[in-house]
Amino acid sequence: MTTHSPLFRLEADAARQPQPAPLLLVSLEGFLDAGQVRSTLADHLLDTLEHEVVATFDVDELVDYRSRRPLMTFDSDHYTDYDDPALVLYRLVDAAGEPFLLLHGIEPDYRWEAFVDAVRQLGLAFGVRRMVSAHGIPMAVPHTRPVGTTRFASDSSVLGDYTPLFGQVRIPSSADSLLHLRLAESGLLTMGVAVHVPHYLAETQFGDAVVAAADALMDLSGLVLPTADLVAMAGLTRGRIEDELASNDEAREVVEGLEQRYDHFIEGQRRKSLLAAEVANLPSAEEIGAQFEAFLRDPESVDDDGADEGEGPTPPTEDQEGGGRS
Repeated sequence: MTTHSPLFRLEADAARQPQPAPLLLVSLEGFLDAGQVRSTLADHLLDTLEHEVVATFDVDELVDYRSRRPLMTFDSDHYTDYDDPALVLYRLVDAAGEPFLLLHGIEPDYRWEAFVDAVRQLGLAFGVRRMVSAHGIPMAVPHTRPVGTTRFASDSSVLGDYTPLFGQVRIPSSADSLLHLRLAESGLLTMGVAVHVPHYLAETQFGDAVVAAADALMDLSGLVLPTADLVAMAGLTRGRIEDELASNDEAREVVEGLEQRYDHFIEGQRRKSLLAAEVANLPSAEEIGAQFEAFLRDPESVDDDGADEGEGPTPPTEDQEGGGRS
């Protein structure tokens, strides 16, 4: 195992004897995160679960300070505080007693491939076999409807009965997405969820999206996470949103328009599913051909519905049974 690296430093206990943790949860701040889904969830896990620091990254090697400008506090006539950026690897224990790793902190600006290689080294040291992440993306959806998600994985079979909303698209990259790609190339299973956040709530904390992210992470990874506080927080945010809409006619009209479009889309998807089911019940070309051939051989062998009654002899008529009795 690599204990010396220009990008990270292992804590003494972890360097001596790393404790296995087969799952890595990645939460890198700085890129797209509508509704504050990623940051809220990571902070909640660190507040509620047993954890310890196992490694820290050298942000001086990875961060462009001038583009980010970390905040400082100036008090009257002197500086008192500096929000220094950090990127830390934690070892947590979920509510069922299962260990996992959390990589949380600022997204690197520089040396992405070197950063990915460093994360891969740490993963090997701690026996990581799977990676998972969650974030929010802004969508033209209303907050009054169920929260949607876009799930993805390097092995689509782990997604189960899931129908993608998007086809192939070109999107801006991130250190998080590069981790998904490179770690999958090295043989790890990578999974993730993008939670659909109403675009008008993209800059605020949207509790329902955070709960949806936690549920999706548990579903994908098998983690057992405490969610009671998140559910309570979601209820409070819903109340604040409704209070705002009650005093803002223009905003309420926007939401009502989104509700109509959302319901129309869902109805269209339902009809498409019904049509697909009906098409699936139609006979195949081979079945139609076989019935047509049977009809040509003996038109009476096909019933009124077009179904072949069988290739055996037709039952004798009453006259045939009686030798032609009148």
